[in-house]
Amino acid sequence: MIQKKIDAKHTIIKTPCYPYRVSQRSKSRQGSKKVLLGIGGNVGDVVRRFEHLFWYLNRSRFVQISKSAPIVKNPPFGYLEQADFYNSLLLVETRLSPRALLRYVLHVEKIFGRKRLFKDAPRTLDIDIIFYENIDMKTKELTLPHPHWQERASVVIPLGYLK
Repeated sequence: MIQKKIDAKHTIIKTPCYPYRVSQRSKSRQGSKKVLLGIGGNVGDVVRRFEHLFWYLNRSRFVQISKSAPIVKNPPFGYLEQADFYNSLLLVETRLSPRALLRYVLHVEKIFGRKRLFKDAPRTLDIDIIFYENIDMKTKELTLPHPHWQERASVVIPLGYLK
C-alpha cells in the first residue's frame, strides 16, 4: 500500500486493486452498459474491505470491472462527528438495468455489513451509481447522474485518475 498526501484534507492510497485497468482490452459483452460506481466507507478496515469488494465484484456475473481509481481518504460531510472516509470509483460494464443494478449494489452493501442508521451515518460500505451510460433519470429510488457528484472530492479526485 502506497500513501501520498495531496493536500491538508486528502490522501491518495494505492493498493494492488486500486488503481486497476484491464490489461488487455477484452470484448464488451453484447448489450453491456458502462457504469461508474462510487464506493466509500469509514468503519473498520475499509481499505481491506475495498480489496475484498474488488474480488467479489470481479467474480460477479452481474458486473465486469474495467477500471478502478486509487482510494482517496477524505473528511466526512453532512454528519461530521465520525471518522474520515475512504472512497474510490469503479468503472464497470453490466447488462442490468439501472433499477436492477441498484438492487444488486444494495444487496452487496448488506453482504459487506452495511446498516442504514441515519442520513450520512458511518458505514462499512456505500456503493453509489454515479453515471449509467448517458441516462438521466429521477425516481424515488434513483437519480442519475448521482446528484451533486461534481461537488464531492470523493468523486472528483478519483475521477481524475480514471482518464
